[in-house]
Amino acid sequence: MVIQEKHLHPHHQILPPRFQTTDKGREAAEAAYAKNPENAPSEDMASRLALTDLLPLPNSAVQIPRLGFGVYLSSTKQCIASCTHALNVGYRHIDTAQYYGNETEVGTAVRDWMKPGSGPGAEKGLSRKDIFITTKILAAGKDFEASYKKCKESVDKIDPGEGGYVDLFLIHSPSSGSIKRKEMWTALERLHEEGKAKSIGVSNYGVGHIDEMKGYAKIWPPHVNQIELHPWCQQRTITQYCDAHKIIIEAYSPIVRGQKSHDPTLVKISKKHGHTPAQILIRYCLQKGWVPLPKSDTPSRIEENMTVYGFELDEEDMKTLNDLDQGDQGAIVQAVRNELR
Repeated sequence: MVIQEKHLHPHHQILPPRFQTTDKGREAAEAAYAKNPENAPSEDMASRLALTDLLPLPNSAVQIPRLGFGVYLSSTKQCIASCTHALNVGYRHIDTAQYYGNETEVGTAVRDWMKPGSGPGAEKGLSRKDIFITTKILAAGKDFEASYKKCKESVDKIDPGEGGYVDLFLIHSPSSGSIKRKEMWTALERLHEEGKAKSIGVSNYGVGHIDEMKGYAKIWPPHVNQIELHPWCQQRTITQYCDAHKIIIEAYSPIVRGQKSHDPTLVKISKKHGHTPAQILIRYCLQKGWVPLPKSDTPSRIEENMTVYGFELDEEDMKTLNDLDQGDQGAIVQAVRNELR
């Protein structure tokens, strides 16, 4: 449980170190290190990252949890079960989208988990403000009003009723073209003004797409850019651009959908630290300063993917993983286009 003064939104202020609790992963790691003290990291090393960490969004009071939980391809019933388990073990950030077809299920899982008198979250003293929820609009409507309506419908699915909101609303793809990109962004700005989206951003945007926004955006830079990121697809041009403009970078497919689990280099680092390949990849993202969004519907893997706080990759590990970059060819979903076409 995260201790907060009741009047503070948990994503609006960094927690003092004394309020940051340990997580299941760190407890497990500490137990292992107790058996083998010579392998234990220093206190400074172990405390650099924690499950409770938040990152400030640019030009905003909002802060985003540094580890998220993805629900891509989670079916209706499965999505509710997976989100509930994720919340139970400590995740506080869920990433959905209109395209995923499970916004309603994410909202249901969160509300049931926080239900007074019966929800595990309520028993912990938590409420809606303690959970960070992201969704995305995939394609614009026929006009601005239709696009705005599509966004508002997503909010109503996730957090119905007066005062409902999402913490982050993204444009899922720049593929609609310049006119429709502007239309969707303007719709998100209206949603933001109305308090129905606490922050807004983009996904799969390259340098040209974000630069283009300067010509029409009231809110610039976007708070977030969510792109595919892992050692084989590091997208350095856009990540450097985002870093320069303090745009938070979210990493989807951080564990490469398991396709690189037997990569010899990754396996060697995995054995060195006594953690799974997936844990190494998530830890890599965290140390790069990205917000990884691992996805799984398997309870044990949901827990495994958050057990990444009791160890640290050293400089040699990071360099070795950085050297795996294959550029655009390393993408399993898509690499961004940095020039407008």
